[in-house]
Amino acid sequence: MHMADALVSPVVSGTLYACSAIATGYSLKKNSNSDNQKYTIPLMGVMGAFVFATQMINFTIPGTGSSGHLCGSMLLSAVLGPYAAFLTMIAILAIQCLVFADGGLLALGCNIWNMGFYGCFVGGLVVWNFFTRKGFTKGRIAAASIVGCTISLLLGAFSVTLETLASGITELPFITFLGFMIPIHLIIGLIEGLITTAVLVFIFEARPQLLYGYNKREEAKLTASSVAGIILACTLVVGGLFSLMASSYPDGLEWSIFKVTGSDELEVTGGTYDWAAQIQEQTALLPDYALKGSENAWGTSLSGVIGSLVVLFICAVLAYFIKQRQNA
Repeated sequence: MHMADALVSPVVSGTLYACSAIATGYSLKKNSNSDNQKYTIPLMGVMGAFVFATQMINFTIPGTGSSGHLCGSMLLSAVLGPYAAFLTMIAILAIQCLVFADGGLLALGCNIWNMGFYGCFVGGLVVWNFFTRKGFTKGRIAAASIVGCTISLLLGAFSVTLETLASGITELPFITFLGFMIPIHLIIGLIEGLITTAVLVFIFEARPQLLYGYNKREEAKLTASSVAGIILACTLVVGGLFSLMASSYPDGLEWSIFKVTGSDELEVTGGTYDWAAQIQEQTALLPDYALKGSENAWGTSLSGVIGSLVVLFICAVLAYFIKQRQNA
């Protein structure tokens, strides 16, 4: 659901950047004041890298000619808590934008809001706490994951249509565009909910203390470092190998745009748009998750591994910064 710059006006871009900045400041404050940092800070990098890698795997939506991918904010929130998860999502989306040209620089504030805010604070804070308030079971974890992912994706899809409407994108009439965005993201949300369930149930079985809100002291099958090691190994396999098997169909947003306009992307030039495009062209070392000037498939694998490691490093630095603030 990464929006391109052509879908937003500078005014809408600035507004969503401001909203995302406010949510970021609040998350930094809440996370720094949190006493539950034992697992959160060490896991930020590992979970961030894992979500980055899984976002590269587009899965086909049968019978539609479309595809979807994991958003991951609900998954992050269930492990890190909503505030650390939101900060991690910002790192992921910023790296995708700047290094891989995935999503526009002008639209980055919108993407943080659409993909990060709803998943972390609606799915991860409201829905997750609602289903797990009376304790943790596999059934409650599954219900929270499926409902949280679905609601978050639908809210994100609805926000995209509102942002294009407010931006005056006349090629995408609000009702028509919404009529394609909602059904396809409903399906994607349900599939993401099932994938999220599988990951969280594994963690619940291996070391339930890693789940946000779990406070029982009991014997776990694996240590926290073992679980982190398994997730990191899966990250490298997914980013390095499974990324080669990603669906070539357009994602839900591109598919919806194509259904309305006959093209999977819109073009816009001039002023702020050219400025943002020039910056992104200079920073994007692996545009579209490939080597510049090469169509070699291994460029995708390299992008998956490098991107995962960069996210791991940035999130680790962010976690260190949070810990230093907490100590201060």
